[in-house]
Amino acid sequence: MDEVEVVVAHSERATLRVGEMYLKVDADRARVDVEVEAMTLAPVPTPEVLWREPPVLALAALPGATLGRLGGPSTGSSAAWAAVGAAIRQLHEAPLPSWTGRAGRSVVRLAEELDRECQLLVANGLLPVELVARNRQVAEAALREWTPVFTHGDLQIAHVFLDGDEVTGIIDWSEAGQGDALYDLATFSLGHEEQLGHLVAGYGGDVDLEVVRAWWALRSLLAVRWLSEHGFDPFAPGCEVDVLKSRM
Repeated sequence: MDEVEVVVAHSERATLRVGEMYLKVDADRARVDVEVEAMTLAPVPTPEVLWREPPVLALAALPGATLGRLGGPSTGSSAAWAAVGAAIRQLHEAPLPSWTGRAGRSVVRLAEELDRECQLLVANGLLPVELVARNRQVAEAALREWTPVFTHGDLQIAHVFLDGDEVTGIIDWSEAGQGDALYDLATFSLGHEEQLGHLVAGYGGDVDLEVVRAWWALRSLLAVRWLSEHGFDPFAPGCEVDVLKSRM
């Protein structure tokens, strides 16, 4: 029997790998519905759905490897990073899905969420007030009107697989929907600022880098407390707290 590998597990969901199959366990059926629908609609490579028996979704493993992980060194050539940028552009130019995703929260709601989280970070002693205040200022540039596109919504570097310089698949679509294009670019390049130019070159068009950096600050501020409470370490080298410190 194949060994069972726990890929990620917390109170909301878990992902296991058994041989060449991934088993995603999620009690939120609506979130799984979004994932399956988004993979059906997305014009980029996605994992094959092997079977579905709520609360479990079985997906085939993808060939290739990722370009790294948050907190670790980035790998791959500049061409590989550009290839990811081109794939993201292809997704963003696809017809819009009917629902709003994580990257599509309203400016008002997002600002309220951000202000509340900043207050909690300071009140709970997780981060110094100066670090929070500076990054709250940087994050302001992301709070603007944007044209909705088809976004992945959680496009972490570990969610895109490549074989050489070719994208072989993108995983974890549960946060997909209409949203801000620059949120996806910022999420993928988080912690790997040195590769942003290659990513944007592949993406093409006029990308506002100030907004991308604002999303780095905003996303990190919103993530630190949740990660700390769910068994992850945002204080590890190269992770969210270091991203926030880089904005000082």
